[in-house]
Amino acid sequence: MKIFVTGGAGYIGSHVVKLLGETGHDIFVLDNLSTGNEWAVLYGKLLKADLADKTIVCDVLDAFRPDAVFHFAASIQVEESVREPLKYYRNNVINTLNLLEAMVETGVAHFIYSSTAATYGIPEKMPIDEAAPLRPINPYGASKVMVEQALKDLALAKDFRYVALRYFNVAGAASDSRIGQAYEEATHLITRSLKVAKGEYGKLLIHGTDYPTPDGTCVRDYIHVEDLALAHLLALHHLMETGVPDIMNCGYGHGFSVREVVEAAKKVTDIDFPVEESARRAGDPPVLIADSTKLRRMTGWEPAHDDLEHIIKTAWEWEKKLPHKEHL
Repeated sequence: MKIFVTGGAGYIGSHVVKLLGETGHDIFVLDNLSTGNEWAVLYGKLLKADLADKTIVCDVLDAFRPDAVFHFAASIQVEESVREPLKYYRNNVINTLNLLEAMVETGVAHFIYSSTAATYGIPEKMPIDEAAPLRPINPYGASKVMVEQALKDLALAKDFRYVALRYFNVAGAASDSRIGQAYEEATHLITRSLKVAKGEYGKLLIHGTDYPTPDGTCVRDYIHVEDLALAHLLALHHLMETGVPDIMNCGYGHGFSVREVVEAAKKVTDIDFPVEESARRAGDPPVLIADSTKLRRMTGWEPAHDDLEHIIKTAWEWEKKLPHKEHL
């Protein structure tokens, strides 16, 4: 199939592009390279452009005529979204609406959307299934809820079909170490831990130790980026076969606390890096664990990397390939 991928030079998008390329699909990537990297796009054609420019998006869609669009381009940092909410509503909502309008105008009907567990806010029960109330506690989650509603309404009004995948905590790197996470500023716990182990940061801060969890730190469901990439491909096949819009959680169904992740990172790296307890960050729910029963049932998805130390090991092998960079 011909697949148009926004944000395909970023962390998750590049792993999906890699899988699409390895499975023989024709790919066109659009990315403004604000957080993505040109070298991460291993297959297809890359155009540096922004979704804010709807004319360019329409021109590309009209020329490429894709069978489907995968949409990864977004701002994703919870803490930043609390500080800079308008950035998140502009990039995540307005720019997505530009893309959707361009799809309607050029007759592209299939859409795979990157959503998030942040849509749930602080859930009443664990694990979280897709029927749980959407009560985001930060602008990042709120921006994704807004787009999900727009998708629902668009599917009722037009010839338009979508699957929204609600990610839990994505981690790890390609098993062949060709690509991995490479943000200028590491904010994800596993990557941050490994950069502290490398000596790029002086210490790792644990943000909040008084949460209502067994050890007082936040608990998250960590999913390997290659298992998440496979979920996208299977979701597309499901959508093309059924034509039924849907929403599915992407996670393993069990979680690890911040302290458990830190200890696993120390074990994998064999480095006892410095750790310091700190205050809570704004917008962090205590626990997020996925019920991914629906994804498994509807698409046949079976994860291959459901092991925390393995996830960290793939990230560590990738991290060791990157040049050392001092952070003040």
